[in-house]
Amino acid sequence: MSIKNCKLIDLPKHVDDRGLLSFIESNQHIPFEIKRIFYLYDVPAQKSRGAHAHKTLQQFILSLGDSLDVEIDDGREKQRFHLNKPWKGLYIPPMIWTSVENFQSKSICMVLASDSYQESDYYRNYENFLQAINTTISI
Repeated sequence: MSIKNCKLIDLPKHVDDRGLLSFIESNQHIPFEIKRIFYLYDVPAQKSRGAHAHKTLQQFILSLGDSLDVEIDDGREKQRFHLNKPWKGLYIPPMIWTSVENFQSKSICMVLASDSYQESDYYRNYENFLQAINTTISI
């Protein structure tokens, strides 16, 4: 997998005099069925979350409050995305090392996931992740 497979996705945004409404539908706005939703909030200044990769899990990350940054890394190159609009999220396929950083005081990071939590799906050690990437590339 490559960071080129990651992409910002604009969600539908409906506007009228009552405000804005956005929504997400599985396999339409994001390329997977949503099996789990979780969110991060009250993250202390200078702390980050994530710092892991998934073997098979796909994710879609949104900032619902203040802004936050998502750094992605495929073992060859890195890219940083600044998320600050609740109708724009970042799709992350499997085998991408991901860190969520620079939370503001009212940041809420919502993550939609393609499967339930399974510890066996995680690479939590960057060196192990790189070894897995290099094994996959050399096959």
